[in-house]
Amino acid sequence: MHEFIAKVQDNLHPPITSLTLPYELRQKSRQRVNLDNGEEAAICLARGTCLYHGDLLTTEKKILVRVVAADELLSVVHCEDPLLFARACYHLGNRHIPLQIDSNRLAFLHDHVLDDLLHGLGLSVSQRVAHFEPEAGAYGVRAGHHHEH
Repeated sequence: MHEFIAKVQDNLHPPITSLTLPYELRQKSRQRVNLDNGEEAAICLARGTCLYHGDLLTTEKKILVRVVAADELLSVVHCEDPLLFARACYHLGNRHIPLQIDSNRLAFLHDHVLDDLLHGLGLSVSQRVAHFEPEAGAYGVRAGHHHEH
C-alpha cells in the first residue's frame, strides 16, 4: 500500500494513477483511500492541508498520484450587480459556507435552504454538476492559485 506524505510540484515524473475525491475528503489530511486504479493507499499529510484538482501527491519513494476533484452537485449564481453579488457572498460567508468565487459567479455545494435564501435576495440559482474548488480562506494560501480582486 502506498503512503502519500506530501504535495509536490513535479513535472519530470508521470503519476502512476489519479485519486478522485469530493471536496469533503480533499480537506482530510489523514485517511485511507482507493486510488482510481483500484489500489489501496493512505494519505498522511500535514494537518490543515487541503487538496485541489491537479495537485500531485508523493510517497517517500517518489511515487506520484494526481488529485482529481470529483464532480458534485453545486448551486450556481451568476450576478452582474456588484452590490447584490457582495450581499450574496456576505450572507453565505456569514454561515461559513465554502464558496467558489469568480468575477460574477459563485458556487457552493447544493443546499435548497441556501438556494431559497438567495432567491429571497432576488437572485436566480441553478444547479450544475462540476468539481468544487472553494476559496482557501483568509489565512489559507494556495500555491499557484491567484485571483485578481
